Amino acid sequence: MRIAYQELGEGRPIVLVHGFMGAGSQWITGGHAAALAAAGFRVILPDLRGHGESERHCDYPPDVLADDLLALVAELGLDDYDLGGYSLGGRVTLRALVRGARPRRAIIGGQGLIGGGAGNRRALAAIVRGGELDQEARQLASWLSQLDADPQAMLHVLDAQVPTSVAEVRQIEVPTLVVVGDADERRVSAAELAAALPSSRFVSVPGDHWTAFAGTDFAAAVLDWSSKPFDAR
Repeated sequence: MRIAYQELGEGRPIVLVHGFMGAGSQWITGGHAAALAAAGFRVILPDLRGHGESERHCDYPPDVLADDLLALVAELGLDDYDLGGYSLGGRVTLRALVRGARPRRAIIGGQGLIGGGAGNRRALAAIVRGGELDQEARQLASWLSQLDADPQAMLHVLDAQVPTSVAEVRQIEVPTLVVVGDADERRVSAAELAAALPSSRFVSVPGDHWTAFAGTDFAAAVLDWSSKPFDAR
């Protein structure tokens, strides 16, 4: 099993995980990686299993994306590092924290206690089966083509997701930034996640689930959180 990743900059590592059907390069095209590299970070951008340049046609047991992330951290010998993600990447970050990741700080963007994906799962299943597609499935098929994403792999990715309980969240001691768009349908769930975390900061930025990530306020929140002294909350 091979996981691809990119790096920018030098300094204390920060690992950033992309969203569903995306790749680590999303953090580059959005300008986030360059800003962090300029601030003195070694920015590490993995492609999740099934995405980008990582292997797609492989096994997808429960929580495998979080376990892949833990394996990458171990392989790179990271100890003093930050960890974050957006959308699916935020969910993977949360699961990694539950499963033992101990970064200095964490960032969960565009995600809350309740993950999305039900509509995508139905549409992906229809695409994989073949035949006539409804409007939602046709739109998703167009995105898959544009992003060079494999529908069967994406379906496996969704099926490998494991929900996180409030009890598990309350055991996370890592200071965590929860940042979400003010028009994101996940904003209520994100606020609930921040409230359940023992050490967190909740930030609402302009935009919906898609536009918030590209906005300057999101990038500024991530940079501000990662650049603060260790004992800052």
